[in-house]
Amino acid sequence: MKTLKRLVALLFVLCMALPAWAQSGPRALILYDAPPGQTFTKLGFAYAIMLRNLLGHFDSQVDMVPVQNYTAGQVNNYAATFYLGSYYDNQVPAAFMSDVTTTTKTVVWFKYNLWQMAWDSQYNFQSRFGFAFSGLRGLNATPSASNQTPGFFDTITYKSLPFVKYYDYNGGAVAADPDVGIVSVTDTTKATTLVPMSNPTTGEAAPYVVRSGNFWYVADLPFSYIGPRDRYLVLCDLLYDMLGVTTWETPKAMVRLEDVGAMVTVSSMKTLTNYLYQRRIPFSIATIPYYADPLGVYNGNVPQFVPMSQATNLKTSLNYALARGGEVVMHGYTHQYTDTIHNNLYTRNKYTGVSGDDYEFWNIVTNTPVAEDSLAWALGRYNAGLQELASGGYTPTAWETPHYQGSALASKAAAQTFAKTYQRVVYYTADTPNFNAAVEKDFAVGQIFPYPIKTDYYGQRVLPESLGNIEYDISAIDPTSNYNYTWQTIVTNAQYVKTVRGGYASFFFHPFWLESDLGVPGLADFKSLIQGVNNLGFTWTVPSRIN
Repeated sequence: MKTLKRLVALLFVLCMALPAWAQSGPRALILYDAPPGQTFTKLGFAYAIMLRNLLGHFDSQVDMVPVQNYTAGQVNNYAATFYLGSYYDNQVPAAFMSDVTTTTKTVVWFKYNLWQMAWDSQYNFQSRFGFAFSGLRGLNATPSASNQTPGFFDTITYKSLPFVKYYDYNGGAVAADPDVGIVSVTDTTKATTLVPMSNPTTGEAAPYVVRSGNFWYVADLPFSYIGPRDRYLVLCDLLYDMLGVTTWETPKAMVRLEDVGAMVTVSSMKTLTNYLYQRRIPFSIATIPYYADPLGVYNGNVPQFVPMSQATNLKTSLNYALARGGEVVMHGYTHQYTDTIHNNLYTRNKYTGVSGDDYEFWNIVTNTPVAEDSLAWALGRYNAGLQELASGGYTPTAWETPHYQGSALASKAAAQTFAKTYQRVVYYTADTPNFNAAVEKDFAVGQIFPYPIKTDYYGQRVLPESLGNIEYDISAIDPTSNYNYTWQTIVTNAQYVKTVRGGYASFFFHPFWLESDLGVPGLADFKSLIQGVNNLGFTWTVPSRIN
């Protein structure tokens, strides 16, 4: 049984200039830190990819360039330039800093290295921009067993909601990104605090986002430890203003029934379908075309394979749903990985080896691409899945990667095969990443989107899943299902995503939670979740209705 889809929300990527995408929106330049020969050389590129993806919502033409490769006057070729200061005291070219003081185009500076301009008298920073930079602040004290949460500037207030940055202290290790740049407005005729931040432990407040005409400063990099209520959403919304975009969609909602394969219970699917149909809510069904249990985990140790032609429960469920507002999303070919290279042995790609449990396009055990990884291999699986669906008379409206994690090549192949993907996405700093290199190692980053992305880094059109899914701790039955995620939590997440212009309240639900032997209030909670999102004023949609 599959538990909550978890993505790594920590952050990273590669350091070469990439060609501009042929898009029609505002042109944007992303400058990022990439000091050669360092362990974290590729960190800045990771952040650049994440920002590039968000700019894909606006159909922006984007160039990504290491800041050391900046050339004088380059900012004037773009509607907006974003400098991602991710590496402490990385040298910023004087040509860029000089251009920042003279250009009329938008420049957004994130986190580190502002002091190189703000504290150099030749740039007249304070008198020009109307605010002063005083330095960096991190944790109030070093965490210890007796003081595990010493506090930092962790609360960003936006549209009357507190966006609280992630913090965890476990076994002496801190998981957090506490560093922020501290600025103060000195001339209110020139500079404005758009978004404040606070340190609840000390009671201090400071600007999180300050604007002076065409120049913006953001106190941190909002791509680390992102979540559904993170300050990352603040940036997602402010990009409208940074790019000068004045139109956006009304808030939308999407619901998806997840991991629907050959073993689905028809009664559960009919119950959920009937409820959504009665509420006039369109929905999608994440469908696994070919069921595989190669180890016989759920079939008395006898291997079991069920193609679409034999999947009576699945076809009955789909036919019933499609006549009542449902549509098919292809969710893998088998939603598990079977290794047939090494002595024709089947392997578990982490859990049971069964469809719906395991990963298909990533070796999660070794944290590497699968042995066969290539564009051709991924395309072969996509086409096999499409053929299975077609044999039952079904055409998917979008693609969803199993567990949201596939290789870079699998994502590129998805962009070639499907007009839309409907998911969160993991991005890598190389097609074949080396996460263990001594220097210039690669990184992977999982990204949540609060709105559709017209073209992402891999060329995919991405429809968002932004809220998560209901989960119950049933570890007494299934040791891998030990996580609670309530409908109330998801509705609260929806409140936060609504702060983003054109935000989507998008979530999914597993029909197996209606099975009586689990002893959970699945149907009641599903109804409460639907009503809660309804009450927030979202309009329901499905992939086929999104242009």
